[in-house]
Amino acid sequence: MAPTPRERARAQTMEDIISIGRAHLAVHGAAALSLRAIARELGLVSSAVYRYVKSRDELLTLLVVDAYTELGDEVDGAVGQVQGHDHAAKFVALARAVRAWALREPACYALLFGSPVPGYHAPAEQTTGPGTRVIRALVRIYDDAYRSGHRAAALPGGSEDVHGQLPADLAGIREDMALEADDEHIMRGNLVWAALFGVVSFEVFGQYGADTFSDPEQLFEQQLRVLKGVVGL
Repeated sequence: MAPTPRERARAQTMEDIISIGRAHLAVHGAAALSLRAIARELGLVSSAVYRYVKSRDELLTLLVVDAYTELGDEVDGAVGQVQGHDHAAKFVALARAVRAWALREPACYALLFGSPVPGYHAPAEQTTGPGTRVIRALVRIYDDAYRSGHRAAALPGGSEDVHGQLPADLAGIREDMALEADDEHIMRGNLVWAALFGVVSFEVFGQYGADTFSDPEQLFEQQLRVLKGVVGL
């Protein structure tokens, strides 16, 4: 059934709220988001905007889901461009897509991967699905490689040293994501995940310093070569 004019108008207003919210996020930061300011820009009285978004926290959740969805779409699109079973090329495509989006949308990246917004707790039922799309795409790549026999050589401190609660945690990850990879490869995948977002965050947030690396893209490509080896691609 086609949406009614009222439903289309509501959907358009919600799109406008998210768009203006993203613009305000870039200028003022997440902690300073104001529904009243967004209402003014929409040409609404402040009370009217609450018919669409009930609180600042609900607005933040909309922005979080929107950002995760956009990042996930870009990653899926980039990985989907790689033909066949070239797992290394798929990993590189994923990583480059994450970096490109982060550099283009630093405020949204900071909302997702920067310091927590004081007083805000993202509702898991709304954010977990969109928020795990990239890691699940990454896991599919290295687990497909593992299933195909492309397995990294054992390193000191590998799965033979896993003890305590960690084996159960790794088993839970294996079951949740339907993996075949052994403990060592799951740990390597976790390291690559953390390292990828770590190096992107260092670049986005200027953590290297202004004059340390003259060509950040070249540095990133070298880092990818190292990370491919870690997970056995």
